[in-house]
Parts: sequence; structure tokens; C-alpha cells
Amino acid sequence: MDRVIFYFDPRCPWCYQTSRWANRLAELGEVEVDWRVFSLEVVNRPDGTDAADLEPTGSPALRTAVLVAAEHGSEALGPFYAALGRRTFEEAPPASDQTAAIRESLAEVALDPELCDRALADKATWAAVVASTERVVDRIGKLGVPTIALDDEDGPMIFGPVVSELPSDAESVELWRHTAWLVRNDNFSELKRSRRTQPDLPVIRWWMEQRAAAAAGGSSS
Repeated sequence: MDRVIFYFDPRCPWCYQTSRWANRLAELGEVEVDWRVFSLEVVNRPDGTDAADLEPTGSPALRTAVLVAAEHGSEALGPFYAALGRRTFEEAPPASDQTAAIRESLAEVALDPELCDRALADKATWAAVVASTERVVDRIGKLGVPTIALDDEDGPMIFGPVVSELPSDAESVELWRHTAWLVRNDNFSELKRSRRTQPDLPVIRWWMEQRAAAAAGGSSS
């Protein structure tokens, strides 16, 4: 069984869709998944700015995840991320109060909702998010999430795979075995093509419906 370290940002629908694939692989006995935080806000900040300056608006979900891992182990991050992802991407319209969604997700997986408040009150949680993100950037550049590493944090690492739809079980396993082979091949660096479809998630469909309705309203005025 392969050990996969999965770097995630809860705000990215593509990352969430790939995490569903990773969780299914774990259920099928193909992989063991260990979770790490990664901030797209840190990676995409303007050049010359300090990531520490983002602390006042830094992702509450990622900061909460840091404290969850510190107090309950990284194995607790998977269920928390899955619960938050369902609220973020599978319930339309999406939750308007992110902090409430985080607290509800913690309660769902039998963790103390106060972890969110404590994480936001502790500047060290944001420093941990930044450090985790910069470790990945130092290794493979500013690519984003999903990013996976095999074996351990210093093992072979790659951005992706990015999936739009959750594959069938057979396709999930096949995709993983091809992916693992490529990640471990030192002579391989990149495959990429444009994203042909949006992630197959209820909130994405809701967003698209809202945009279409807004466009139709504008064209009729």
C-alpha cells in the first residue's frame, strides 16, 4: 500500500474533487492518506509582500486544520476536511458563514468546535500554514493544489492529478497506479492540458446557474 501525503486548501473545488478520489482509494486499500495544509492565498500573493501580513485574513479553515493536527494527529484532518468540503461544495447555495461551517464540520467529526476560535486567536497557526506551503513551493514551485508526495514529505512530489468527475472504482485504481508510476519516475516532469469541464459538484453547478441567470437578466434589460 502506498503512503500519500495530500496537500490541500479547502477553498479549491478541484482539490476537493481530487481528495474524494484519494479517500476512495484509501477505502479500496490502495493508499494510506496523510494530510497537510497548503495556502493558495500565500502562493498567489503579490511579489515582494510578506506572507505574515496575511495573518489577519488568513484562511480560518487552514488555521483550524493546523490545530486539529497538533492536538489530534494528522489522521483527524481527513474527516474534518471531508466534512467541510461537503458543506462548501456539495450543499447549494454554499454556506455564507465560513466560521460556522468550520465549527459544524468539527462537531460532525466529534471534535470541539472551539478549536476554530482557538486557532484564530493563535498567530502560530498562521505561521504553520505559511511554513507548510513554503516547503512545497521550495520543492516544486508555485503550482497549487492538489499536490501529493509519496512515502514521506521528502519523497517524490507532484502537482495533481486534477479530476473533474469522481472516477469509478476501477478507473480510480488505474489512475492511481499510473500516477504513482509517473511520480516516482525521475525523468518525468510534466503533463498538462486545459481543463475541459468544471468539477462535478453541486455548488459549481449552482454558481454556473447564477451566472447564467445574471447574464440573461443583463441581456434582457
